[in-house]
Amino acid sequence: THSCGRGDIFPAGCDAGSINFPPHYYQRRDDLRQSVMEAIQEMMSELEDLHKNINEQATQHIHAGEIILTYALSKTVGLFLKAAAAKKRKFQVIVCEGAPHFGGHAMAKELAEAGIDTTVIHDAATFAIMARVNKVLLPAHAVLANGGLIAPSGSNMVALAAKQNSVPVVTVAGMFKLCPMYPHEGQDTLNDLISPSAVVDYGLMGDPVLSEVEFVNPVHDYIKPELIDLYVTNIGGFQPSYIYRLLAEYYHGDDWEAFE
Repeated sequence: THSCGRGDIFPAGCDAGSINFPPHYYQRRDDLRQSVMEAIQEMMSELEDLHKNINEQATQHIHAGEIILTYALSKTVGLFLKAAAAKKRKFQVIVCEGAPHFGGHAMAKELAEAGIDTTVIHDAATFAIMARVNKVLLPAHAVLANGGLIAPSGSNMVALAAKQNSVPVVTVAGMFKLCPMYPHEGQDTLNDLISPSAVVDYGLMGDPVLSEVEFVNPVHDYIKPELIDLYVTNIGGFQPSYIYRLLAEYYHGDDWEAFE
């Protein structure tokens, strides 16, 4: 006989017949297939109506004559702004270019083609221009359980500049981006480090000074919840402090309590 541990599904020397699974593995569940199919269909329906439900709120948050600042490229933010413009709201958009990937250039082109007055600025000019801005719209990679935001790298700088100038920061995101994780790792939460070649050319690394420099090129930023004023989602607008309650509605307790 072999001692089959719980660590692996089929440890070496074991077969499926020799492993003692928990009792619920052996219960017949005739309704399981139907329940799973209903859950999948519900999720598909939510994703299909996602942008429509978010865009219906555009005129509640974007008003005539406002100057809106956004960062880099985001389909959700772009559609949100175009929905407001389609309802005859006249406003100006300032787009940070989002170096080193420069998604802001593509974003500005999309908005300009939709007839929106759009200006592209260098990321370094964000703080200087912030005093003229009425509202900041940020995209979301993920919304964390504490109300914090994972957004494109450079977004934290924008949020800090907005806080200094008392400019409200609004994040536009679907509820599928709600994540039960807490930012225990700070800026490293849900982050990736990619090649620094987009920031500095490899040919320059022969320089004796540059060869001693460590280049870090993160994909995302973690933004603290106190820097976010509102999340606009497909089910309504919520303050960061309410995100914790939404977890109880969108996740089973067993799925998210392990992340605390």
